[in-house]
Amino acid sequence: MTSDEAVNQDDPDTTSRRGGLIAGYVRVVDAISDYVGYLAASLIFFMGGVLIFDAITRNLIKMPVHWAVELTQFTLAAYYFMGGPITLRNGEHVRMDLWYATLSERGKAKIDLVTIGCMIFYLGVLLVGSISSLQYAIATNEKRFSIWNPSVIPIKALLTVCIVLMLMQSLSLVFKHIATLRGEKL
Repeated sequence: MTSDEAVNQDDPDTTSRRGGLIAGYVRVVDAISDYVGYLAASLIFFMGGVLIFDAITRNLIKMPVHWAVELTQFTLAAYYFMGGPITLRNGEHVRMDLWYATLSERGKAKIDLVTIGCMIFYLGVLLVGSISSLQYAIATNEKRFSIWNPSVIPIKALLTVCIVLMLMQSLSLVFKHIATLRGEKL
């Protein structure tokens, strides 16, 4: 018997370290999701400012800026990319609450584990596509065809980062639901 085989996997010290590591992961990912979500919420004010600036320059000064609406579109895309992880964290996504609300906490955790598995697959496919799209944008210096002609590399990079963060938040939710099934709290 080797020394590795002699180590008991059910040793309380090993279990508590593993539990502490998972709890730490959950805390860090939840904190990152909160920070990114609150940053995303502040983008509403930036979008409003840009649109007001556009309205003033177009209607009062009679000197339209061609980049304002397009910048607002990019900011809106950033807003919903960045809002995904905090939406997952807070459980504010769409679900069939009429049926789901009747379940026990353990029943909800079981259903959530199944749906999170499907979501992780979907996010994995999105991640592969976003990485491919980002690589293409970098290789070709892809720009948007407009008067302003901005690069799309920043928004595609943000999309990729936010998908990774959503995957991290999904894994955090898996840990939370497994803890719920075990009667623990993370």
